[in-house]
Amino acid sequence: MNTSCRIQLIGAACGLGAPDPLCAEGPERVRSRLIARGRLRETLAWRETIRVDASDASDADLRAFARKLGSAVSAVCAADQRFVVLGGDHSCAVGTWSGAAEALAARGPLGLIWIDAHMDAHTPRTSPSGNRHGMPLATLLGYGDDGARPAVLPQHLCLIGVRAFEVEEEQLLRRLGVRIYRSDEVLARGIDSIMEEALQRATSGTAGFGLSIDLDAVDPEQAPAVTTPVPNGIGAQALLNALARAVDEPALIGVEIAEYNPHRDREARTGALIEALIDTIADASAASDSCMSLEQRYCARNYAPLPVVLTRGQGVHVWDRAGRRYIDMMSAYSAVSLGHAHPRLVQALSEQARRLGVVSRAYYSDRLGPLARRLCELTGFDRMLPMNTGAEAVETALKAARKWAYTVKGVAEDRAQIIHCAGNFHGRTIAVIGMSSEAQYRHGFGPFAPGFVAVPYGDAAALERAITPDTAAFLVEPIQGEGGIVLPPPGYLAECARLCREHRVLLLCDEVQTGLGRTGSLLACRHERVQPDGIMLGKALGGGLLPISAFLAREELMNVFTPGDHGSTFGGNPLACAVALETLDILVEGGWIEHAAFFGDYLLHRLQVLRGPLVRAIRGRGLFVGVELEPGRVGARRLCEILLRHGILTKDTHETVLRFAPPLIITREQIDEAVLAIARAFDQAAALPPDDEGPGRRRLAG
Repeated sequence: MNTSCRIQLIGAACGLGAPDPLCAEGPERVRSRLIARGRLRETLAWRETIRVDASDASDADLRAFARKLGSAVSAVCAADQRFVVLGGDHSCAVGTWSGAAEALAARGPLGLIWIDAHMDAHTPRTSPSGNRHGMPLATLLGYGDDGARPAVLPQHLCLIGVRAFEVEEEQLLRRLGVRIYRSDEVLARGIDSIMEEALQRATSGTAGFGLSIDLDAVDPEQAPAVTTPVPNGIGAQALLNALARAVDEPALIGVEIAEYNPHRDREARTGALIEALIDTIADASAASDSCMSLEQRYCARNYAPLPVVLTRGQGVHVWDRAGRRYIDMMSAYSAVSLGHAHPRLVQALSEQARRLGVVSRAYYSDRLGPLARRLCELTGFDRMLPMNTGAEAVETALKAARKWAYTVKGVAEDRAQIIHCAGNFHGRTIAVIGMSSEAQYRHGFGPFAPGFVAVPYGDAAALERAITPDTAAFLVEPIQGEGGIVLPPPGYLAECARLCREHRVLLLCDEVQTGLGRTGSLLACRHERVQPDGIMLGKALGGGLLPISAFLAREELMNVFTPGDHGSTFGGNPLACAVALETLDILVEGGWIEHAAFFGDYLLHRLQVLRGPLVRAIRGRGLFVGVELEPGRVGARRLCEILLRHGILTKDTHETVLRFAPPLIITREQIDEAVLAIARAFDQAAALPPDDEGPGRRRLAG
């Protein structure tokens, strides 16, 4: 038994619950075909075949069979693998999904999508034949004769493709509130649309979900080898497409395929369909697993990505390997402010790449000068120094401030101090993390550079108390991003600017995340009409295509640098400068700053629908919004994973805050669509048991 593969196949060789017991031979026939194709390797492994003696089997034997099957399924789930159960008749579902529910019990309920021509919802009292074949769904709902607790709750269950049933079955399911998609609705709307709704139901408030497929749901022209064929079923290819969509859901724990009778499969069409279903499960899982596992195997473990593999983007949307579309509500920490693959930016990148890419600052280029002039004119500063990342821009500002303190202000050598704020995030370099108040950022990386003094964010009086004759600069974010989208009190930045002028201290504003329109102003410091001595820009400056950053400052500060003091091989390269120039033109000409101001207010207003038991506060400015969660309910990371299932991409910060910072080009309709999906995700999260995610479980942020 190979238990290392990602997907474990389990044969449920029992046909005693069916009118024709020969379907018990189906699992082994499929296994033989998979072996012949060399398919049982790497992704797929045959775990075991569970049998029951047909000669004198009783109801007790069937229950023992179900328990054994359930134990096998539960073990696979406990190993964090997916299973595929191959029946046998569909009565095996009692064992499959009881075992799955048991495995998930500590985390939450099971969701189930049941694809079948029949309802299989007779109880022992209503069944006209007394045959177990017609009772598995009722048993799973707690209406069997064994007194077992329900394995699935009605609100987490839906049926797809039903077209042959008795009135008693429908009455029971509708009374319980089970969602039923009859075959005529499936044919009219298309199974893709139905599957999207079914996935919402099966994942809403559950710890995971499964998919149970009775092959008689398929049109018998395409799958004739079933026990009880019913005309006008789902098309085989349509079912494969829907399965591919379901398999792409990280919450899927397993699939069940039942009712294959190989003795009726003279043209092997049904067997081929089963193999195609298994291939779809294996290939879709392997494609995502391969990309994820390669990163997990070869990359340093300094990130904990959400479980989705993205392959392309356009505007405010990105798509995963299965073609599912998501609304990007994070914009790569504000780097993709003009949306993914903006055609003008892609054209500027392509044209410049064909001309000249990198030559270093050893020479002049025809792109850096125009970019420097454009940035200085837009921001009101005298000079700029180009770098690549936001952290480099911050380091540049720190070096400039210290040298200014010694050469201009007259601070004694090695005595200069820089004041910063608790809760800040200025990057990941040694000097910068030495300023951090986040324990994880500092742990194991000391000793840190001296000369830094922390004060509470939003407290101008604390800043004044901290200033000494040796103070060179005050470094501050106009809005703390990684700190949790924290806005200071009104007038704070203006008062800090006044104090800095009064005490001859440089005011340095880190606008790496907040700059270039993110908050509804070109610079966030302009909301209080503040012109600092220097600012740092990055992220959005590269148009979401290339890293480029800049430190901009007034003449007196920037002139402390002389040739050889500071530099970067790639800083100011022609390729990045060409993209940055086009980014600035699009930003200003398109009116996207004003757009961000207007629709930022609209987003904040619309997000008020989230007010409820999970939400402590909603705050932000422009398209830079944070939703702070009540501690002890649902962890922010877990909620991000739920949002992912609802087609929303975002990332938590500080374990309690969700950030919503979509591309500035987002429309009213897209905001409405996003907020509706976010609200559904919050409703689902509110139904979950309390999260065990707390301060001891640290996330690795960006």
